[in-house]
Amino acid sequence: MQSGISVSQELISKFNTLLSDSSQFGLLVTITGESLTPKDTLTGASSDFSSNLSKLAPHLKPDEALYILLRRYDTAPYLIAVTYVPDSAKVRQKMLFASTRLTLVRELGSEHFRETIFMTTAEELSAAGFEKHDRHSALEAPLTEEERTLGEVKRAEAEAGAGTGTREIHLSTHMKMPVATDALVALSELGREEGSGLVMLKINSDTEVVELFPSSEIPKTIPELVKTISPTEPRFTFFRYKATPPRGGEEKNVVLFFYTCPAMPGTKAIKFRMVYPLMKRAVLTVATTEAGLQIEKKFDVEDPSEITEEIVTSELFPETETKTGFRRPKRPGR
Repeated sequence: MQSGISVSQELISKFNTLLSDSSQFGLLVTITGESLTPKDTLTGASSDFSSNLSKLAPHLKPDEALYILLRRYDTAPYLIAVTYVPDSAKVRQKMLFASTRLTLVRELGSEHFRETIFMTTAEELSAAGFEKHDRHSALEAPLTEEERTLGEVKRAEAEAGAGTGTREIHLSTHMKMPVATDALVALSELGREEGSGLVMLKINSDTEVVELFPSSEIPKTIPELVKTISPTEPRFTFFRYKATPPRGGEEKNVVLFFYTCPAMPGTKAIKFRMVYPLMKRAVLTVATTEAGLQIEKKFDVEDPSEITEEIVTSELFPETETKTGFRRPKRPGR
């Protein structure tokens, strides 16, 4: 999802100074109106990154999002880009900052940043927090030179809009979301089907394009569905289901929506937990308005194993209470 917000000329000027002046430790960036603007500059950088972090602490508020560009490395690329979005920030601010972060890095020049990070607490931006982050990063499998090159090529193609398989869906004046064309087609076909059908969507972590997750499985029952959903990565799952009432009656052929986000360690998981909840509403909007889906029920769970036939059935066929009418008590002596 992209917000349509762009980098201001003032920010470009401040950023160029950060690049050329090694005495500057960081640049704080915010969103003002429809522009990315500089907020503060952190000066007096020493050679010790951990000790420099103390300059950042006074600027971190528990309810205000912020972009933080920091000088961390002695060789190019020198910088890291941190998207700081605390849990107590307003929902609209969370959405704007999450959907604009790629624009910030891309327009300033992605070649200047060695790493982009999501953080939600001030503790993560401390020396201890970065040590923990580095340990998690070290555990991730290292890429070969060929894999790194291929990844850069794919990213460059995506940023240049080389592919023809993506559509930008305008959700509002300032919000647009790139969706793979095959994902839109699959959702539309699900709306026309009868019986069983399945569409699973994921978010490309590099480009933030909503993509179709290919699956040859066509589950017919809830237990079969659960086996097809990833237990390690988030998914948006649309399932056409023929539901049978527990005590007999007419079957329902309905479309159900499941948002699953398993709890996993690591920086990638932190990013997922930030992006997916913000994109969920947009994905549902696209499914209903662009693809014409009528969604009967929506389910939010952490792990796919929490989805059971009993829970789904109880939501689709809620038991109705039989109310007995008020009886006037008999008069005494009658």
